[in-house]
Amino acid sequence: MRRITTALAALAAAGAVLAPLTPAHAADGVLVINDHPYFNPSGCYSSDRWPLSVANHTNGLAYVFSSPDCTGELLELVEPGASTVSEFGTSVYID
Repeated sequence: MRRITTALAALAAAGAVLAPLTPAHAADGVLVINDHPYFNPSGCYSSDRWPLSVANHTNGLAYVFSSPDCTGELLELVEPGASTVSEFGTSVYID
């Protein structure tokens, strides 16, 4: 039993050391928000124009939020290859 505990502790320590070396993930493609393209986007994008138009030409899901900085209510999901116009959308998150 002691060997198993030692082995698991060693694996956990190795995982903690290697985790920061993993490259950041970004969606492949172009996310277009109010006619502004973002290439290989990742993270949150806010806009001060309404209605908010989103064209998702990436391989990731885009999430439309009601408040700046991807806070507030989740209003819509924009799947890869889809577009939407959100009357109350203010920001978009993609990973």
